[in-house]
Amino acid sequence: MHVEPIDLSRLKVYPLAERRHLTRAEDILIEPDSQPANCSERNATLIGDCARKIREARQRGAAVMLIYGAHLLRNGSAKIIERLMAGGWITHLATNGAGTIHDWEYAWFGASTESVEMNVASGTFGTWDETATNIHRAILAGALDDLGYGRALGKLIHEDGVTLPATEQLAAAISADPVHPLTSARADLLSAMREQGWPAGRTAIVHRWKEASIIGQAYRHQVPVTVHPGIGYDIIANHPVFSGSAIGRAAEWDFKLFGGSVEQLDGGVVLSVGSAIMGPQVFEKSLSCVNNLRLQSGRNVVRDHSIFVVDLQDGGGWDWTTGEPPKTNPAYYLRFCKSYSRMGGAMHYLQCDNAAFIHNLWCGLK
Repeated sequence: MHVEPIDLSRLKVYPLAERRHLTRAEDILIEPDSQPANCSERNATLIGDCARKIREARQRGAAVMLIYGAHLLRNGSAKIIERLMAGGWITHLATNGAGTIHDWEYAWFGASTESVEMNVASGTFGTWDETATNIHRAILAGALDDLGYGRALGKLIHEDGVTLPATEQLAAAISADPVHPLTSARADLLSAMREQGWPAGRTAIVHRWKEASIIGQAYRHQVPVTVHPGIGYDIIANHPVFSGSAIGRAAEWDFKLFGGSVEQLDGGVVLSVGSAIMGPQVFEKSLSCVNNLRLQSGRNVVRDHSIFVVDLQDGGGWDWTTGEPPKTNPAYYLRFCKSYSRMGGAMHYLQCDNAAFIHNLWCGLK
């Protein structure tokens, strides 16, 4: 059977204002000083232990990494996370592609999320012009300044826009030095500017709901934020501007930056909140890279770190403090528990709503 790839340049896209939004920033945002939701006695104890571990980590200068899925943002935790960053409690943020899409949409439009079932059937799911355009514009421009996906998008949100070079300048730089490290990034941006009709110079993109953006607030506080997307995972693929090379380049930079924080994790803390796949998969590869480099230089591997994993599933009914279950137990196949239990530190699992966890943790720390 002969198969031809589809032509994404022919996709019809729509203004974000035409989408029926299921959530609005003003409705979901949780005030940090409000009363947090009650937790079970076990979870309350573990959150108290987590707060103590974070205090100890920061006193010794160790990293505290928050790895999160999009639902932490969609559940209204942005203001709480901003307080955690402002207080110096969180030193690194990491999310997936969906975490950036909802983040940007809340920050710019004040609303996000759509009906997947209805919009896939109508061929409109994810085909929203401004979302794909501006996220690509951020990462394509950011690549010229050695910025990964997270910092490039955070800069766009925080600075309310982006500045692009002239196409003639990009073409001249490519011609003058074809083997320059930035040649591929320049070529991707040049192609996008020509095909999409983006003008050179400053493009203002005003974000009126910055308080709903974790990524924009991270850039403001200069807290590293890394993004770990998949190619074709996210709605920014549903647009003629889609560039797997631009996304991959930005994600490559962010994976390396993620490793820089793992390097500082001795005695530190990892919080994996609602990230069932990306978090454990990225963390295990990064930790292996860091340990590889350390052993080559005669140093010890990363140790004495604590890992707190939060999700709504029941953890398979297994006590993960005793080690991982046998392959005959269904709990063995819970990636977010199994992978983290193998990472050398003490792993604790909390079956808990992610916003309730982060809110109670903030109250414990403040």
